[in-house]
Amino acid sequence: MSDALQQSILANTPAIVPTTERNADEVVIEVRGLRNQFGTHVVHENLDLDVYKGDILGVVGGSGAGKSVLLRSIVGLITPAAGKVTVFGKTLSEISSHEREIVDRKMGVLFQHGALYSSLTVKENIAFPLIEQLGMPRAEAEDLALMKLFLVGLAPNAADIYPSELSGGMIKRAALARSLALDPAILFLDEPTAGLDPISAANFDKLIVTLRDALGLTIFLVTHDMDTLYTSCDKIAVLSDKKILISAPIDEVKKVDNEWVQEYFNGPRGRAAYASHTY
Repeated sequence: MSDALQQSILANTPAIVPTTERNADEVVIEVRGLRNQFGTHVVHENLDLDVYKGDILGVVGGSGAGKSVLLRSIVGLITPAAGKVTVFGKTLSEISSHEREIVDRKMGVLFQHGALYSSLTVKENIAFPLIEQLGMPRAEAEDLALMKLFLVGLAPNAADIYPSELSGGMIKRAALARSLALDPAILFLDEPTAGLDPISAANFDKLIVTLRDALGLTIFLVTHDMDTLYTSCDKIAVLSDKKILISAPIDEVKKVDNEWVQEYFNGPRGRAAYASHTY
């Protein structure tokens, strides 16, 4: 990346200008009566959830509770058996394909393992949605890809590297940059710190908050990482018995009279995480 381009990024990127767009009263994702079923196995039944503008919502639950299935239902990768998903006031099952394309562009997704194209460089991976979905010229798309790399803290020399040459932390950041390519309003993260060492995970948690504050994002985050919940999340939604048991700040969630909640938040690992964030 040229010095001129880097100076342009420094001058224009919103990552250094905190936003004032948070509005805790505005629901941007509304899920009502959701049912997901695979064969005879019911994953969700009559599930309701609201996600508010500017929040980082952490979704937790036991293994097999359907956290990732819920994420995929909201972004449209899974068609629910029943219920409605409404994003920015648009009920996904009721809008035209053109309206759906507009909504889809407002949503960015980081999958658990990155889902980068192995045959493309990092820069090409990030530029791909700009070229394919917006018809942007390749040169312009790749310049914007460099800006996204800068935004997530990757060095310019990462641009021409292939995914197989990246560390776990770099893969996560490269995939995050791609999820930001279309300037989404909502970011969906599926186990973003899974497989990362503690230092890389902590840095990623801080990056999530920085991006939320800088870009005015709403973030829907599926995680098992207790540190992420304490460091990054405004609210926690607990998936239990096929429904959302509670969606509230962590201090309220910890008080819920539920066996799984008490074991998760107040067991040895939960107490250790709490202690490390309350010194």
